[in-house]
Amino acid sequence: MILEMKVPSPGESITEVEIAEWLVQDGDYVEKDQAIAEVDSDKATLELPAEASGIITLKAEEGDAVAVGAVVCLIDTSAAKPEDGGDASETYKGGDEGGGDTNVADELKKEQDQTANTGEKASNPAKNTYASGVASPAAKKVLAEKGMDASAVAGSGKDGRITQDDAVKAVPSMGTPTGGSRGTTHSKMSMLRRKVAERLVEVKNTTAMLTTFNEVNMTPIFELRKQYKEAFKAKHGVGLGFMSFFSLAVVRALKMYPAVNSMIDGKEMLTYDFVDISIAVSGPKGLMVPVIRNAENLSFRGIESEVKRLALRARDGQITVDEMTGGTFTITNGGVFGSMLSTPIINPPQSGILGMHNIIERPIAVAGKVEIHPMMYVALSYDHRIIDGKESVGFLVAIKEALESPEELLMDNDIKKALEL
Repeated sequence: MILEMKVPSPGESITEVEIAEWLVQDGDYVEKDQAIAEVDSDKATLELPAEASGIITLKAEEGDAVAVGAVVCLIDTSAAKPEDGGDASETYKGGDEGGGDTNVADELKKEQDQTANTGEKASNPAKNTYASGVASPAAKKVLAEKGMDASAVAGSGKDGRITQDDAVKAVPSMGTPTGGSRGTTHSKMSMLRRKVAERLVEVKNTTAMLTTFNEVNMTPIFELRKQYKEAFKAKHGVGLGFMSFFSLAVVRALKMYPAVNSMIDGKEMLTYDFVDISIAVSGPKGLMVPVIRNAENLSFRGIESEVKRLALRARDGQITVDEMTGGTFTITNGGVFGSMLSTPIINPPQSGILGMHNIIERPIAVAGKVEIHPMMYVALSYDHRIIDGKESVGFLVAIKEALESPEELLMDNDIKKALEL
């Protein structure tokens, strides 16, 4: 029996996926539920498991974009599993011993034909006509985008005409080389990376994005973590990191400034009474943004546990589309890569994103004296169409206040109860 394997739907809004990598070869014997391919959607990279045991025939190439529901491979469920050391593909294809000689002869003939064609082309060079060096309309567009002149490109079309393929492959001049290696490498962008790129450009073009900045004295949080992190980890099995403090500070600030927890829907503004915080993390396939649901109901322990679970799933490529869908506000931490200051880009259709940065000891004035404290710059990028400057600045000041007075504003003056110790 031949089983047709079709691309399952990764999510409601996804209509096609891209075959990122086949994990098996054509003609291999596969077991049921064995991962046979990795597929890229515009939100995540997912594994495709075999629906039955048998010998597989691939119907799509790596890099192909295939529609959801399309057949990507066939599995012959009636084929017997080869013995250890046997070659499943040879057993399945069933060739004869003389086939090898035929293949060699075919290859030799093919090489001779190619050599003859090459010689014919060399003896009959392209004629110089009015079309020589002239770019086709499609090629002109590509060259214009690259800022290149047609005279810098050799045409491979009829009579030396420049085709679209010539324009695509053309490389702008990098100046006169002075020695050393000057090679280039072309690699195809994954569907996820292309979608992220499209969304980032879309945000810049369709929102009135502004960024406001402030700085936070992290000394109170450092002291709390130093005193309680060991007991917290021993009790809950997760570390007491910075993300729980920032997440709860965001929850508090969003309650004070609900416009930041809103988004535009046509001519209306949708304001949410819950807080779903998207956490930007770097995964093996690029940027991923899993969501902490109903963060307003979580404690320090709950947030730290959820952050760890989602980060591990993203790192291991196991994150699902559902876990990255939604979100009403985003937190991104460029500080883990050493960033001191940045202007984060809004995660559409959200209206705000908080940027964390690295912590550096700096001298600051405290009660008329110069003291050295661990300081962090924080940034809020927001959509000015629905968030006014007063609200954005007030929101970021509320974040600063909560982080600099966590015992009072985030723990209700009861540290052990807040940390569930």
